[in-house]
Amino acid sequence: MTKAKSDVDKNLQNVVEDLEQTVVNSHHAQQLQQDSNDRRHQDALNHDKTEDRDPSHS
Repeated sequence: MTKAKSDVDKNLQNVVEDLEQTVVNSHHAQQLQQDSNDRRHQDALNHDKTEDRDPSHS
């Protein structure tokens, strides 16, 4: 990933970086999309604040 500059939004930097990638074929496009999906999924897991609701752990 690119290093964030103090006056530039990090999310916008990542969007520009993604848009600059040249897709070779449909398989490569699918791989790039899956990488993005994997990052979103991991981010969602990292921000999940739900608590364990299993009563056996009480």
